[in-house]
Amino acid sequence: MEYASIGPIAVHLPETVEDNDRLQAEFPKWNMDLVYAKTGIRARHIAAPGECASDLGVAAAEKLFARHDVDRRSIDFLLFCTQSPDYPLPTTACLIQDRLGLPTSIGALDFNLGCSGFVYGLSLADGLIRSGAARRVLLITAETYSKYIHPTDRSLRTIFGDGAAATLVEASREPSLGSFSFGTDGRGADALMVTEGGARPMADALRPRKRKRWPSSLYMDGPDLVKFTLDVVPPLIDRLLGLSRWDRDQVDVYLMHQATTFMLDHLRDRLKLDDERVPAALQHCGNTVSSTIPLLISNLRDGGRLRPGKQSLLIGFGVGFSWAGCSWIETWEAGQSQGTWQRAA
Repeated sequence: MEYASIGPIAVHLPETVEDNDRLQAEFPKWNMDLVYAKTGIRARHIAAPGECASDLGVAAAEKLFARHDVDRRSIDFLLFCTQSPDYPLPTTACLIQDRLGLPTSIGALDFNLGCSGFVYGLSLADGLIRSGAARRVLLITAETYSKYIHPTDRSLRTIFGDGAAATLVEASREPSLGSFSFGTDGRGADALMVTEGGARPMADALRPRKRKRWPSSLYMDGPDLVKFTLDVVPPLIDRLLGLSRWDRDQVDVYLMHQATTFMLDHLRDRLKLDDERVPAALQHCGNTVSSTIPLLISNLRDGGRLRPGKQSLLIGFGVGFSWAGCSWIETWEAGQSQGTWQRAA
């Protein structure tokens, strides 16, 4: 039997950088020192007006292929996670397949999940590989939330950044990804939402429970999201520890969705963990939604803090409400990619 393992990751961020100094100059009344103290974010990358999630995803995938000698003909399946697709239809993954020149015999699909999306994508890739349907899955996460945010919206513009990550999930003879655990509570749907652009008439659209303070298409109820996170993440971790038969001391690092440092600090306090075991990687890119965890993994690998044998928990949580986690033992080393694999029959 073959198992799924997380191979190389490539990240792509848009060229335009919107730092706190720029926002302070644009809005002198905004207290950017206070914003930084709460968010831990100094800068965000913002997609250009004509730049879409697929553009970011394609750029990330091309970096992955070039830097890690990955033969694009070896890809068996493409998974694309986004909440800002190019079109309602066709499936954006189909557009990406063509632009990347991937084989026409592959499977390709979009899935609409936000902050839990990377872990969900790993579970889908894991199922494809364990079933024998694929040996190499290209998992792309890409988001352009900035297109939903009004320029005057201080609560959102200071948090969310655009970006993409391309992750190669490969077949391995040794297990690396442990059991997955999921959660869904649609009662929290109105805590983070965009009501425009779907098929439901605006008159019938779900409305936020609280009055919108800003004119953005995107609405976020920050306090509700914090409460939800603190309610679901500790039990999720306990469940994952039980499934993996680890105790807390055996987890080298907890790889959390990078919402804000405010959220991470609350989780650290609740879980009695320090900065080293719950690392952050959002200071220069902001909250990139489904790409925060692969971006964090990439940063930790580059810094030598994630090496083969390190044991981690991957934890995603947010819009939906949706949450997901899994245990993971790092197995990938730089230069390890087996780019000439034959495609699955």
